[in-house]
Amino acid sequence: MPFSSAFDFTLARPVWEKDRQKEMNVSLIFRGFIPEKADAKIRIAASSRYQIFVNGSFFAAGPARAAHGFYRVDEYTLSHLLNEKKNTVAIIAAGYNSNSFYLLDEPSFLCAEIEANGEIIYATGEKDFETTRYNGRLQRVMRYSFQRPFSECYVLDAWYDGFVNGTHDPFKSVPLEECGNKHFITRTVPYCDYNEVKADKLISKGILLPLKTDKVRKYDNRSYTNIGEKLKGYTPEKLEANPVNEMFAYTPNVLENEVLPAGSVELGVNCFSVFEMAKNKTGYIRLSITAQHDTSLYVIFGEMLGENGVPEPGADGCVSLVQWSVQGGRSYDLVSFEPYTFKYAAIVSMYAPTLITNLSLYCEEMPEKYIVNAPSSKNEKLQKIYNAAVNTFRQCATDIFMDCPSRERAGWLCDSFFTARTERFLTGENRVEDAFLENYLMADKFENIPGGMLPMCYPADHYDGVFIPNWAMWFAIEIFDRLPCPGGKEIAARAENRLRALAEYLEKFENEKGLLEKLESWVFVEWSDANDFTQDINYPTNMLYSAFLDALGKMYDDGSFLAKAEHLREVIREESWNGEFFRDNDVYRDGVLTKTDNISETNQYYAFFFGVAAKERYPELWKRLTEDFGPERKPDVYPEVRPSNVFIGNYLRIQLLLNEGLYDKVENEAKKLFLPMAEQTGTLWEHMKGSASRCHGFASYAAVVLKNAEVRCGK
Repeated sequence: MPFSSAFDFTLARPVWEKDRQKEMNVSLIFRGFIPEKADAKIRIAASSRYQIFVNGSFFAAGPARAAHGFYRVDEYTLSHLLNEKKNTVAIIAAGYNSNSFYLLDEPSFLCAEIEANGEIIYATGEKDFETTRYNGRLQRVMRYSFQRPFSECYVLDAWYDGFVNGTHDPFKSVPLEECGNKHFITRTVPYCDYNEVKADKLISKGILLPLKTDKVRKYDNRSYTNIGEKLKGYTPEKLEANPVNEMFAYTPNVLENEVLPAGSVELGVNCFSVFEMAKNKTGYIRLSITAQHDTSLYVIFGEMLGENGVPEPGADGCVSLVQWSVQGGRSYDLVSFEPYTFKYAAIVSMYAPTLITNLSLYCEEMPEKYIVNAPSSKNEKLQKIYNAAVNTFRQCATDIFMDCPSRERAGWLCDSFFTARTERFLTGENRVEDAFLENYLMADKFENIPGGMLPMCYPADHYDGVFIPNWAMWFAIEIFDRLPCPGGKEIAARAENRLRALAEYLEKFENEKGLLEKLESWVFVEWSDANDFTQDINYPTNMLYSAFLDALGKMYDDGSFLAKAEHLREVIREESWNGEFFRDNDVYRDGVLTKTDNISETNQYYAFFFGVAAKERYPELWKRLTEDFGPERKPDVYPEVRPSNVFIGNYLRIQLLLNEGLYDKVENEAKKLFLPMAEQTGTLWEHMKGSASRCHGFASYAAVVLKNAEVRCGK
């Protein structure tokens, strides 16, 4: 069975601090004690996020995400960690109450129970944990990004050392209230590995120099300036801290560039050191420090270095830093609450000399043991690509398929089609894909978008009403692709009503020839100039629509869908083909439908991928595509045809080349595309150039195509 089942706690009931269930960015700490060597386990669920510490050490985080109104329960064994006479288990729980692409905007709660030697010794709402506010984490802070909720700023006092390891008392309690019944379900995806990975190198040291007032820039990302009903958060004037703008008041000046093994480093006032990880990784930052006097520490992280050789705070629309203000004369072992992705991290001490003794990550990724078919090659360059693909996949498949584990952590359709194929190839299973699809199928309805439509990414709250009709069609394409695997027919059956409702929604936009026109919201083809041609009739979108109809017809044995799909393909051939290429769009001018000369390389790949074209029917076009196009095409070769980007044009291309047996071309183009990525970050990227995410889930599919090419050509 690919679906989750209902879960009942033994005693625990969901609770939160009284009168604060709907307050933004509230953090609580729950603490209990377990006897030495007890046979113990914890069961836990939360509305937003939690972390578990055992005897002061980070242990796990969660939960796995689910649809609106559903909450997955995690179960962990603790026995192997209980080496003290009195073992402390501390849970930090955050309730964000803010819409995002990453977590749902739902009232806060925690539901947890600890069982020891067969007895429930702690249970929220029944046998209560000690509970307090986590006042050290500031509440009124900036969003991390448009797509994720809050960033992290801390003001820690001497009390911090004992809150997770049980050495500090009294534990000031807060009044709790029960949060009503919740629909708890089982977790069906693997539990993450949380191996600690230390920084690899110290690559530079420097000092922050204050800028003149007229040179200071201000953070102006939409996640900061557009706070309101459609994007929840705290407006600038209400913030308790503004670390990005604080950093923008300085310019980093690198004084030493000597590369050294990462180790202890002493930071002076307003000084920084830049560390490098061996490869891009995602997880919870661990920072061990001793400050001589009160100071503020900033960890500024990024997947690339800025022009000045230091990660850029605010890069890619993210508050890519964590701020800890600490008391002097004390040592701290600090752990971020949220997972972050980076290869580089600058540690800044603002006001006092500080000794840094550790920078590392508790990496959050799919366990290595589930990768049972890791591709290998005698070719060193191909092996680097394979390793990067596996590294990328593991970071982007922790509970659902994510586009990236950094800026968004969002479960996007279309991306998921490619990542799902990677999961099947690497693991031999569909566990993460099933959880991803199930979330779409569990929800009763989707608010803020038209009836019948699906969210472009989910679980998420799209208060601005934006959706991508193309991505909704990919939902059917993925389920059809999933069909031959165990449980595929069950998923298709469960999805039928939802997909027929989507078909009814799309049918309203058909013109007299059956072509979709003037689709609503964000019509998306790919990250290239092809997306400049999405109205009024977009042919790549209609090619996708024909495949959507074809999938429905085959899954549900419905001849009307099949006939409609074939008719649409014929219409596209008649209307889009100009004798040399498939044109991208037609537009209405003064009420008259007019053909354009807009042509994208990606549209040609859509035509072949979705069955509108075949090399037997369009041999000259196929020859041009294989011989003259691709990622190395020169600007003067068919300059009127707009080039493709990685997502999704070049991925469609390499799949088509594989399908036609052009294995050497697949290998050569893959090396050109992916080897620089693999060598720079050990991950695969969102774009051909590393201007955005440098760890993107769909990109892991490169390994599947490339290994198939190797195998089929007998290497």
